Amino acid sequence: MNSNWYKLILRLTKTEYGKKLSLKGTPLIYNKRGARIKIGKNVTIKSSFLSNLVGLYSRTIIVTRAQGAAIEIGDNVGISGATIYARKGIYIGENTCIGGNCKILDNDFHPLEAEARLKLLQDVHGGDSALIPCREIRIGKNCFIGCNAIILKGTELGDGCVVGAGAVVSGKFPSNAVIAGNPARVIRMLE
Repeated sequence: MNSNWYKLILRLTKTEYGKKLSLKGTPLIYNKRGARIKIGKNVTIKSSFLSNLVGLYSRTIIVTRAQGAAIEIGDNVGISGATIYARKGIYIGENTCIGGNCKILDNDFHPLEAEARLKLLQDVHGGDSALIPCREIRIGKNCFIGCNAIILKGTELGDGCVVGAGAVVSGKFPSNAVIAGNPARVIRMLE
């Protein structure tokens, strides 16, 4: 079932989207004031259990959480039950497929040091985001990210990369690399 009514909510939150956006089920898309979400043309976002038979654990969640944050999703991208959460920037190239239940997170959600975490917890206004480590994520064109993969802050995937199911990815990877494992590493190169 398409959730075309949800496009009204996207307009109200100033989320940009291209023609032929297909919403299967109801995603959670939240664009913080002063941030930017741009979704390209012919993008499919699946958020219902029956829309992807790999078995989605939750709806697709696409969120900017800090002023100046950006999420840009290229044309012809498919997303299934994934979480894309940006405090800085996440950029996904065209023709990329993001498998069921993936997490793409450009931040650690909390500081590493105990004192900084305590300071963040004591701030009733949500904390000083400068304390939270963040680095942009860039995913190239024509990539495939297998189900349950986690893409961590600072990751760069070249064009045509394939990420294996359940991989935990951090770092820079060349174009046409097949990446798998925890921690993820290149297991072969595609021609």
